[in-house]
Amino acid sequence: MVGDTGDYANGHRAVSQEDEVRIEAWAASRENCLAEAVAAMVECFADVSGVRPTGVGRVRLEETSDDDLLASLLDEILYRLEEHGQVPVDVEADAAEGGLDVRLALAALTDVRLTGPPPTAVAWEDLRIHPGPYGWSCALTVEA
Repeated sequence: MVGDTGDYANGHRAVSQEDEVRIEAWAASRENCLAEAVAAMVECFADVSGVRPTGVGRVRLEETSDDDLLASLLDEILYRLEEHGQVPVDVEADAAEGGLDVRLALAALTDVRLTGPPPTAVAWEDLRIHPGPYGWSCALTVEA
């Protein structure tokens, strides 16, 4: 991207290793980067393309460090998956006074095609999210 002065594209990728997946996400804003991280985590175990949401969930995360916001959001996704069998098929995150407001378009786990084992935890080591010259990026590992 050296010399690129255009819009910073949103995106993500995941690399599977033995019993974990390394996720990287990037976007022009912190909020979009967080949403990309959620999308990458879901893609590690499910194909949600073409799946229509059956519900909406809202999450309010209190402002802490950016790393804590990332970990808290992904922990919330894991909680909904494990306790309620819900998978986000779309995510919107917005900065709010004192925190982050997140809207999750949710589908039942039984309505998506599983492509691998669902993650069980977010590893704190090597978890990071930060701004850079072209926007925000994050990296983390989830255990499967």
